[in-house]
Amino acid sequence: MQVELFQTDSLPTLRVAGVDEAGRGPLAGPVFAAAVILCPQNEIPGLDDSKKLTEARRDALAEQIREHALAWSIASATVTEIDELNILGATMLAMRRACEGLGLAPQQVLVDGNCVPIGLPCAAQYVIGGDAKVPAISAASILAKTARDAYCIQMHERYPDYGFAQHKGYATPMHLERLRELGPCTEHRRSFAPVRLHHDALCL
Repeated sequence: MQVELFQTDSLPTLRVAGVDEAGRGPLAGPVFAAAVILCPQNEIPGLDDSKKLTEARRDALAEQIREHALAWSIASATVTEIDELNILGATMLAMRRACEGLGLAPQQVLVDGNCVPIGLPCAAQYVIGGDAKVPAISAASILAKTARDAYCIQMHERYPDYGFAQHKGYATPMHLERLRELGPCTEHRRSFAPVRLHHDALCL
């Protein structure tokens, strides 16, 4: 599912797309991925692993990335796809969708982590810890994280009793307590053990 898309007509000498994901670990919501081709003439200072940045800094950098990058795309894989494929398969799917959504065809793709999605349109390699090493991957990390956080706010508006705005779907004590009290909602990943445990308990 493509979420957002941006492109310009400017072309760098080598178009390298950085790719990263957000939301593999949570118990609820889609997994998001982003792909970014940075513009060499528009350097964005302060890019880093999104987890090392404050929320305010991530939001500010995300705005700069959307404004100055040559191309960017944010995509996701749904909760249903996560449950059907498993989280790794769904993450690879979201990453491939993000790459396919770029308005400029990348000549190389660099992916954070230790896996590369199949079916990419060009040469690709993974970079362990790439979100802190490669600016384009850092930018993708920031876009994926801010997009997923925004989705968690929407989940909170639909299901306020679960506290998604606070824990963002992760297995915090608060979230697990709400699961015990309420059971899972439609945004929960049934294939994840803590969710399956409470779903099965309600069905007994």
